[in-house]
Amino acid sequence: MKHVEEAVPDAVDIRLAARLAALRAEHGWSLGGLAERSGISRSTLSRAERAEISPTAALLNRLCQVYGRTMSRLLSEVEGEPAPLLRADEQPVWEDRASGFVRRSVSPPHPAFRGELVEGRLAAGADIAYDRPPVPGLEQHIWVLEGALEVTAQDVRHRLGAGDCLRLRVWGPTRFRCADDIEARYVLAVVLP
Repeated sequence: MKHVEEAVPDAVDIRLAARLAALRAEHGWSLGGLAERSGISRSTLSRAERAEISPTAALLNRLCQVYGRTMSRLLSEVEGEPAPLLRADEQPVWEDRASGFVRRSVSPPHPAFRGELVEGRLAAGADIAYDRPPVPGLEQHIWVLEGALEVTAQDVRHRLGAGDCLRLRVWGPTRFRCADDIEARYVLAVVLP
């Protein structure tokens, strides 16, 4: 019989769990009420709020949609007040281990600004589908730095190579897929409507 060790949550996962629980409490919702609004099971929500699981990008996207904030804004809320200058080694990094997605907040969101920059890295073969945008009408500029990225939005698939940039407004489901046998690295500029 194989012994499986449970992963110990890291500090970001613990702070994220606490923020998710606080957001639900601020809205006065039960786990059942949030489950109905988000389409995420009560048990998964409970485990995420207790840092028993590290939420996937797709799960966080659904919660962001319910709470009306971008993923960057949610993640910045667990990092503290952003500085005007953020050195490379200080930029918050979040990893969705299940999907092979690594996200660096190059310029974390700030209430006084509508835009932010994110560096995304998708492992070879990684595929992330979002069933809805965190904020309807969100403007995105996707600039591929290395590798190839396939982005599907409004039922149109775009294949982007190094140097290519796709600009769009997100109204419905989107999908990001590493379209090569090497990691895809890209910059995502996000602008609130």
